[in-house]
Amino acid sequence: QVQLRESGPGLVKPSQTLSLTCTVSGDSITSNYVGWSWIRQPPGKGPEWMGAINNDGTTYYSPSLKSRTSISRDTSKNQFTLQLSSVTPEDTAVYYCASGESSPWDMEYEYWGQGTQVTVSS
Repeated sequence: QVQLRESGPGLVKPSQTLSLTCTVSGDSITSNYVGWSWIRQPPGKGPEWMGAINNDGTTYYSPSLKSRTSISRDTSKNQFTLQLSSVTPEDTAVYYCASGESSPWDMEYEYWGQGTQVTVSS
């Protein structure tokens, strides 16, 4: 039973960096999954894949967000993190972490976190 849980601040000011952590239990982030992903869903829009880190630490990013996105991990804590810089109100969304054995950009995941609301506002 794999569980993922997002954590981090729910309110971020414009121009600042959004930072979230996904804590994984029931499996290791170094196990043989293609990717451990971050996805977001703005209000009224569909989900958007942001990026992923795979079991050996290789990262992948959506082209539209690559310049502002950084994904890293702490294997000792079984966590992976998201940093999104220079945020604007358009970055307001529910943010999810998820995992699966298929290519992460296919967005076909076996496991999802419950999601966390992040609002960008001054």
